[in-house]
Amino acid sequence: MFLTFRIVTNGSVAIYRQIVDQVRHGVATGSLRAGDQLPSVRGLAEHLAVNPNTVAKAYADLVRDGVVESQHGRGFFIADRRQVFSQAESDRRLERALDALLSEALVLNYTPDEIRQTLDRKLADIAAGRDIRRGQDHE
Repeated sequence: MFLTFRIVTNGSVAIYRQIVDQVRHGVATGSLRAGDQLPSVRGLAEHLAVNPNTVAKAYADLVRDGVVESQHGRGFFIADRRQVFSQAESDRRLERALDALLSEALVLNYTPDEIRQTLDRKLADIAAGRDIRRGQDHE
């Protein structure tokens, strides 16, 4: 496992959400793989100087979404990729994420072409190390 958490304590994004987003990004980019163990709730809370309940909430969200699994007495591990949500729910979540992305990009005065180019570049970066359609690493 290779993931260094970077938390902004005075930002607009809740700390637990920053943890969730960073774990999800690690899984998406392949820096976290199925079976990798996450730091303990207490250990990560101490490292980040946050309340353990904040880390526990982040881990609970990740478990609920099927990104992480809890193994009683052992800790939290990156789960095997599987379909957790119905196709309709997955579509709804994608639409919501795209709405937020596009709103932010347009407020920052990016043109639709610039947004497409940036999105294509980011997808290519991820695809260089992963088969994003199957969630498998290239061997």
